[in-house]
Amino acid sequence: MFPWTGFDFRTIKRMKRAVIVYSLAAVFFCVLFLPCSVAAGDVWNPLVDRLVADGYDRTYISALFSRKSLKFSPEVLARKMNVLLDTKLASRQPGPRQKPEVMKRYLNPILIAGAYAFFRDHKADFVTIEKKYAVPGEILTAVMLVETKLGTQVGRHNGLTILASMALGRDFELIRPYIKRKDLSDETMKWLIRRTEQKGNWGYDELKALITYAQKNGQDPLNIPSSIYGAIGQCQFIPSSALHYGRDGTGDGRVDLFDTTDALHSMAYFVKKHGWKEGLDRAGQLKVIYRYNHSESYAMTILAVADKIRKTKEFFGN
Repeated sequence: MFPWTGFDFRTIKRMKRAVIVYSLAAVFFCVLFLPCSVAAGDVWNPLVDRLVADGYDRTYISALFSRKSLKFSPEVLARKMNVLLDTKLASRQPGPRQKPEVMKRYLNPILIAGAYAFFRDHKADFVTIEKKYAVPGEILTAVMLVETKLGTQVGRHNGLTILASMALGRDFELIRPYIKRKDLSDETMKWLIRRTEQKGNWGYDELKALITYAQKNGQDPLNIPSSIYGAIGQCQFIPSSALHYGRDGTGDGRVDLFDTTDALHSMAYFVKKHGWKEGLDRAGQLKVIYRYNHSESYAMTILAVADKIRKTKEFFGN
């Protein structure tokens, strides 16, 4: 008892305990009885409805998008749009543009030695592939080196999460808080909103392709690793390319782009379908490789690495 107030200190402690108990009860009630519309998983509802409208089974899609590990990440598309925005704004700046050049880090002797070892280890595959597609093994090895460090780094992201987040993020208001530039003109903002919708629609198409790819292979879509923008496998195909250009090199009836033989056959088919043929000149080769990754520096690097592998092979005579 406080003599100057007539208040019992034990009463204060009982009141504090009561507040804690009632607070916990309120939280428990909210978790159990609030409408489902506020549940975190329901952020995917518009995407689920869109997929179902496009012919996917509602039970399968609903179960897939109710998984706790699948979380919407607006940063995914915002990151892409920030890059595109910076590129657009930089193009308006005066001055010379950077010329494409070979990425010399891939010509490191240790990497070339590893690439040559990979080339030798898969010699039987390359003999079969060159007969079938007319694409040299040195080119495919170079692509494999640059894309995934010879198949050892296939991405640390989740393809379904990446592409679903991009698809949902086509609503610009969902990613607006993550756009770095705040000083945009009305014209540039209109461009950004339009491009965001376009990229979101691209993500949606690739999401559908990923789900279809997984279903065809009897895989769980949530167990497919990917690059930061959803490319999959040792060859780093976007899912639509996986469906269109994927080839079964092992003969087991499946196209598994995480299997080296399937990946190599798929890469060769892609390169052939984009114009590779025997006797193609250097300019033509660069043009074809550019289709694999839209970068002149990338194409130049692939041919430079392939040259190194070829010279190493000639040096050792095998």
